[in-house]
Amino acid sequence: MRIGQAAVALGIPAHVLRHWDDEGVVVPDRSATGHRLYSEEHLGRCRIVRSCQSVGMSLAEIRVVLDRRAADRNAILGARLGQIRRQRQELAAAEAFLVHVRECTHDLMTRCPGCASYAEG
Repeated sequence: MRIGQAAVALGIPAHVLRHWDDEGVVVPDRSATGHRLYSEEHLGRCRIVRSCQSVGMSLAEIRVVLDRRAADRNAILGARLGQIRRQRQELAAAEAFLVHVRECTHDLMTRCPGCASYAEG
């Protein structure tokens, strides 16, 4: 399918597909007249690119991750997993703090050991 059809099927603008092609992330086939042609394999790759972007990966990182033979692939994935795990811990701590604050009965938060312990961090 041509780029306009692929863009509609994926729900993204055609210029994004052109950019991914320019960056070497998803490189479609070309027709005899030079038009980009997207196969189901290309569409699947585009969906994976969007999933990688949703977890904060850059196109440069995604290009490496999509190449199973790339030397830096595991390092990039490991770094991203580490970042997600740290974020999860930070969010859990923030949630615990907010739950505590909502239930806190101290007249001043600075007098509350629970509130103060979160602030110290």
